[in-house]
Amino acid sequence: MSEEERVSSLSVGIERWMQEHRSQIDDAKYTFYLWKRSPLSMVGLAIVAGLVLVAVLAPYIAPYDPIEQNLSQRLSMPSYEYIFGTDTLGRDIFSRVVYGTRITLEIAFVITLIGGSAGSLLGVIAGYLGGKVDEILMRVTDMFFAFPRLILALAFAAALGPSLLNMIVAISVVDWPIYARLARGQALSAKREDFIEAARAMGAGTWRIIFLHILPVCLSPIIVQITLRLGDVILTAAGLGFLGLGAQPPTPEWGVMVSDGRNFILNEWWIATFPGFAIMLVVLGFNLLGDGIRDIMDPRLRR
Repeated sequence: MSEEERVSSLSVGIERWMQEHRSQIDDAKYTFYLWKRSPLSMVGLAIVAGLVLVAVLAPYIAPYDPIEQNLSQRLSMPSYEYIFGTDTLGRDIFSRVVYGTRITLEIAFVITLIGGSAGSLLGVIAGYLGGKVDEILMRVTDMFFAFPRLILALAFAAALGPSLLNMIVAISVVDWPIYARLARGQALSAKREDFIEAARAMGAGTWRIIFLHILPVCLSPIIVQITLRLGDVILTAAGLGFLGLGAQPPTPEWGVMVSDGRNFILNEWWIATFPGFAIMLVVLGFNLLGDGIRDIMDPRLRR
């Protein structure tokens, strides 16, 4: 085959593929158009993307080891050498904040993965099966909703012991009911649809219907809820770290860093200010991003 024939064949293949996927392409273009209409959503996306980039490139961005002590430079003010200053042990706060980005995002995504997956699955099962299964699971969910989530997370973290892993487990345990309640509502609505009745008529089993038909329908609102919940998860993790029930020193976690600087806030303000600002920035970014995703997935707006 000559070069011209190969180019012509490739062009025909691309054109055929675009015709077959025209609706998906148009939908993606319209989604991008809606995204551009919300400047705050673009700001949130830029913040989150920047934080992810900082987390990935942390070893190349941080000028010092985040746990290396240099007592001769302890409590140094922000300067050209130490951009964010140093703490009580002479550790570079900028390097600790940069590495703390990696730890904070890992905590948020792991907790969301565990709590979101478990809660969504239990909610879909409860909504589709109904009966006693629904009653038991929803009453357990109501028990968790009866307590403030932060207080309940404190109780679990204190019972398990202060560590990063136990903090993740504690927040995941109190986070799943939110997704369970949402997924149950979606499953109750979806199981009455015609395509579910058709799947039953064709002999599809219960678990096949749950995993291949009901669960995908519930993903859109769950994804929106996940993006909106990430900010709260990060705040809860930072709060537990501040109280000494999360990551332990010398781990460069933002909540721990704010706790280290609380006794020096009047004179050495930079110790707590910069990690506190980092917490504010990441929570703001995820909240703006979640609002944008929620608006884009709103059927009334898409019409």
